[in-house]
Amino acid sequence: MISPFGKPHTTIIIALGVIGTAALLAMNWWISAGATALVALLLLAFFRDPHRPVPTMKGHLVAPADGRVSSIHTLEHFEPLGGPAVCIRIFLSIFDVHVNRSPMHGRVAAIVRKPGKHLNALKAESAELNESVMIVLKDPMHDRVVGAVRQIAGAIARRIVCAVHEGEILQRGQRYGMIKFGSTTELYLPNPDRVCLQVTQGRYVYGGSTIVAIVSPPLGEEVGARGQKAQERGPEEQAASKG
Repeated sequence: MISPFGKPHTTIIIALGVIGTAALLAMNWWISAGATALVALLLLAFFRDPHRPVPTMKGHLVAPADGRVSSIHTLEHFEPLGGPAVCIRIFLSIFDVHVNRSPMHGRVAAIVRKPGKHLNALKAESAELNESVMIVLKDPMHDRVVGAVRQIAGAIARRIVCAVHEGEILQRGQRYGMIKFGSTTELYLPNPDRVCLQVTQGRYVYGGSTIVAIVSPPLGEEVGARGQKAQERGPEEQAASKG
C-alpha cells in the first residue's frame, strides 16, 4: 500500500518509471530498462504504508514512527506541555517507513510550525535547528495536555506533511502525516513520574504498533472513571459485584 501523503511524488515516480522503462525496452536496452524500473520501485518504497495492528490497552502509547530510538531524555521544562517532560527521539533512515502515527487518543490542541535548517539528522543540533512541525494533543474528555509529537526534517527530508487541523480528534495509531525521505520524530510526554517507559535507547520500533510507554492517569480521573463505570452498571449489578 502506498501512502496518500506521498502524492504528487508517487505519481511522478510511476509516470517517469513507466515511460523511461518502456522507451529503453523499445531500444532493446534491457539492462538500462531493468535498472530504471528498479530505481522507480526503490523510490516508491519510501512511500509504503503497511498495515499495523494497534494495541488497545488503556494507557499504552505507541511509537509515532518507524525507526530506531536514538535518545530518551527528560526535560525540566518543556513549554508546549507546561512542565517537565520525557522525550523519546526516533531516527528514521531512508529505508524505514516514513508515515507518522498518533501515539495516543487525543484532540489536536495546537500545531506549531517552525522554519529552520536541513542539517544531517545524526547531528545532535539538528533537533533544535532543523525545520519541524509539532502537534500538541489533549485528552478530549478532561482537556489536559497528554503529549506532543514533533516531525523534524533532515538533510534529505525536505517536505513535512502534517495533514491534521486544530480541534481534530486522533485515534491511537491513526496516520496523520509523514516526513518525506526520513529524518527524526520525537514524542514528548508530560509528568515523567507517571510514565513507565517500555523501550530503551537503540531499540527498533514500529509506528502504531510498538508500545513505547505506559502512562498512569491522575488519581482524580482514575477514581472518577471507576465511579462512572459503577453508575453505568446499575444498582443490581453493583450489589452482585459486592456480593
